Amino acid sequence: MLQTAEPESKNKTKTPPHPKYLEAFRVMLQTRIFEDKLGALYRGGMIVGGVYLGRGQEAVSTACGLSLRKGDIFAPLIRDQAGRAAFGEPLLDPARTYLGSKMGPMRGRDGNIHRGRPQSGQLAMISHLGAMIPVVVGTLMAKRWRGEKDFVGMATIGEGGMQTGASHEGINIAAVEKVPFVLVATNNRFAYSTPNDRQFGCVDLIDRAAAYGYDGHTVDGTDLTACLEVIGNAVERARAGGAPQMVVANVLRLAGHGEHDDASYVPPEMRGESYARDSVKVAEELILEQELMTADEIRQLREEIAAEVNDAINTAQTDPSPRASEDDWRAMAQIDLVDQLS
Repeated sequence: MLQTAEPESKNKTKTPPHPKYLEAFRVMLQTRIFEDKLGALYRGGMIVGGVYLGRGQEAVSTACGLSLRKGDIFAPLIRDQAGRAAFGEPLLDPARTYLGSKMGPMRGRDGNIHRGRPQSGQLAMISHLGAMIPVVVGTLMAKRWRGEKDFVGMATIGEGGMQTGASHEGINIAAVEKVPFVLVATNNRFAYSTPNDRQFGCVDLIDRAAAYGYDGHTVDGTDLTACLEVIGNAVERARAGGAPQMVVANVLRLAGHGEHDDASYVPPEMRGESYARDSVKVAEELILEQELMTADEIRQLREEIAAEVNDAINTAQTDPSPRASEDDWRAMAQIDLVDQLS
């Protein structure tokens, strides 16, 4: 759904390892540059509330968004800026949301991560993360009852969120009702500061897939090619009428739980593990190694994206702020319904 052209390269005879590889790399790079900017604004006191970065999870998130299409349902979470962008969210939406603009999807209220575009299939996030799974499953059941065809629903979750009651109930009912559902669980090693061995007792989270009646898949979350292939294939299996799909991606969160958290609880030796690689750097190295783009072309792409990010931030900063005594505080859906009836 991302409405952007792939970066053009002089090396047109080279074949990417996946048809969407360069498009995905651009999304990952845009996300990293944008989120680095958000972190700087937060530290400068320009953003009220928390800032939650997806550093280290961009390959998984991007693959989620790019594997879906119009008519599908997507429930991204706090580290899914890349997936949101890949699914079609304009950069202005998060910029306006984080900076409290009246013009943004949240109209300057309710924090900075609960935005969504329900009419386009992107559900607004619920902070109790496991709750998004039954919401997606219910949405899929409603689409089926309306007689719709050829759709898939995807929810993302961290390994910590997988331990909630709502997650269990949603995962279970999806299998019972046989809806076209894909769950992408990113094991980023810590639920805030709680390590894996204090979260679950099974050897690997993917061991749960068969017990629930899912097809299970694991993927190296630092490898963009693998993420595009594994997550894309899972979506197509679900779309073709197969069992619900569970993908567990292995990464290390390369930032704290939020920008307020220094992640000092992460053991130094863990940062040397293969799952701790930086997916953006890994993708860039492969692009240069396979001569899909030159170093100069990547530099130009970074400059282009940085300009886009600055434009979005500048626009959001000059937007009007909400005025509690004057603004219409009804939900957007209520306003839309009134407009339709009037």
